[in-house]
Amino acid sequence: MYDLFNIKDKVVVITGGTGVLGTSMVEYLAVHGAKVAVLARNKEKGDALIEKVEAKGGDAIFLQTDVSDEKVLKQNAKDIVTKYGKIDVLINGAGGNMPGATIGPNSTIFDLKIDDFRKVVDLNLMGTVIPTVVFAKYMVEAKKGNIINITSASALRPLTRVAGYGAAKAAVSNFTKYMAGELATKFGEEFRVNAICPGFFITEQNRTLLTNSDGSNTDRGYSIIAHTPFRRFGNPEDLLGTLHYLASDASKFVTGTVAIVDGGFDAFSI
Repeated sequence: MYDLFNIKDKVVVITGGTGVLGTSMVEYLAVHGAKVAVLARNKEKGDALIEKVEAKGGDAIFLQTDVSDEKVLKQNAKDIVTKYGKIDVLINGAGGNMPGATIGPNSTIFDLKIDDFRKVVDLNLMGTVIPTVVFAKYMVEAKKGNIINITSASALRPLTRVAGYGAAKAAVSNFTKYMAGELATKFGEEFRVNAICPGFFITEQNRTLLTNSDGSNTDRGYSIIAHTPFRRFGNPEDLLGTLHYLASDASKFVTGTVAIVDGGFDAFSI
């Protein structure tokens, strides 16, 4: 009854698991006894991450994937079940942005590249929807499942520049709530779907947007810090407590939530 945060032997699948935030999540979950299936595009990074996890005594495997390809994901799921026998938790961490789907300070909406906007929506939204559908089937067969999506501060209110990414992540937040009701009402109370909404964390995707080559903040970086009560960017480990809570039985009556981890950015005004 009181071992609510125990995640030992839970089989956790994470897409986008080789990114800055994903890597931190993988290492943390494995150290705490979860069996982690890391899904990502880059095999070299994936293999290196597994070696690092195993060196710490963790149990993890890497599977190359494409979150927009249902056939590939179905094979990933079969391989994971063959290896571990079940799937307890899915973390939809894959995502990203591209320049053509952004509106720079000297551009307008009429400079938007529609094809790039569509690609960003496909990666972030469909890259969440398709894995959810594929892996949720195994959860339904097991009569229990837990899905954790990763959204963004840009989903909560429209930020300048990130037109495509913000729209896609807002849709992920909506889909999170939709799936919470869909799974629970049709398959029972053992199914949960929640999301984590990170604020501003330095990743490979946004590093040059927020920081200069000398490590100082760009104008946009300074603007973000000025609107963040904690007066700093997030560190990857700042997400881990919320992740652990949502992955464990401590949150077993929690579904359809978007947990904001942003140092106060969304709550702050002037």
